[in-house]
Parts: sequence; C-alpha cells; structure tokens
Amino acid sequence: MQSYSKNICYYFESFIVYLYLMNEKELVAKAQAGDFEAFSQLIDANKSKIYALGLKMTGNQHDAEDIVSETLVKAIDNIDKFRGESAFGTWLYTIALNQARALFAKQKQVDLKPIEEYLPTKKAEDLHSSSGFKIFDWEDPHKRLESAELKRIINEAIGQLPAKYREVFILRYLEELSIKEIAKLIHESEASTKSRVLRAKLAVRDYLSGRFEEQYGQKMS
Repeated sequence: MQSYSKNICYYFESFIVYLYLMNEKELVAKAQAGDFEAFSQLIDANKSKIYALGLKMTGNQHDAEDIVSETLVKAIDNIDKFRGESAFGTWLYTIALNQARALFAKQKQVDLKPIEEYLPTKKAEDLHSSSGFKIFDWEDPHKRLESAELKRIINEAIGQLPAKYREVFILRYLEELSIKEIAKLIHESEASTKSRVLRAKLAVRDYLSGRFEEQYGQKMS
C-alpha cells in the first residue's frame, strides 16, 4: 500500500511538472508574439530566484535589484532568440549570471590576493582524491562561533573570491546546482567546472581557517 501511494505521488508530481512545462511553452510562444501579459507571468515565476542569485553574488540589495532590472531588459530584448532548448528559468539564470559578471567588470573589482594565495599546499593528486576536502573540516563550528558571526565570516570568505570562482561556489553550494547544470550555465566543460568549484571550495576553507586562527589564536582541526 505504501509503495502504491509513493507511485501515485510520483506520477502526480510528474504530471504537474508536465503541465507547468506545457503552460510555459504556451506562455513563451505568446510572449514572443508580443503578449506582454504572458511575458509578465514568465517573469513572475522566476523573479524571486533571479533576485536571490543577484543578492548572493553581490552581497547587497541595490546591486541585486540592478541585476534583476538588467536581466528583465535583456530578456525582453532577446525573447525572440529563446529556442526552448532549456527551461525559460534556466535561460533567465544565464542572463542574470552574465549581468553579475558585467557588474563586477564595471565596478573594476580588485581582488586583494590571487586565489592561489588562499589555497592550501597540497599535491595535485590530492585535489582529486575522494578522501574529501570539506568546506568545514573542523568538528563543529557552531560550538565555537555564534551563528550570526559565522554567517558574516562565511559571506566575507565568499566575497574575497575572484568573480569566476565566486559564481561557481554560489551556484554549487548555495543554489545547490549540479556540476552538469553549472557547466551548462557558464559554458564550460564538466571537468573544467568541477576543477573550478574545487579550487573555490579550497580557497573558502583556507580563508575561514586563517580567519579563525587570527581571531581565536588557534587553528581549526
């Protein structure tokens, strides 16, 4: 009986997804024909996700709102170029990611140090081992830091990453996208994307370890 109920739920969820995609396809066709109401519905379904991405990428509301605005303008101007090879939300995500990159370039953001200076010294073969580097290698950071302070330091660690590493770190660990999904978004091979994510993760971990030692006079175990 339990297995039967699970199957019913699975097929129901699949049917809902199917209806959503069919509805999205119709809305896209209408939007491409000049129906602004259809375009608005597509945007409303994805706007909060785009804003959340912008906020995570930039760290402030003003820049996040700018990214949303620029993304919408680009989407309106290029809606006729959308071919439906991915979900509409994925297409918007790609535009938003490019707008974040453009914003970083415009601000001429200067990294305090090259990422290599944040990387721990490890042999090349160790970087690809399954022994597993974790962002948090210590036992329980919540026992040592207040959660608000921990969050601030983590945001600080992410913020110091060069843009190309920051974006993949956010997409992988905050947006929880797969390597395959990220590779498609940033137009890189899965191997290259995996390597970039790993380097970003190691840089964040090493930065956090350094901050902890600086603040508390001891290394994280």
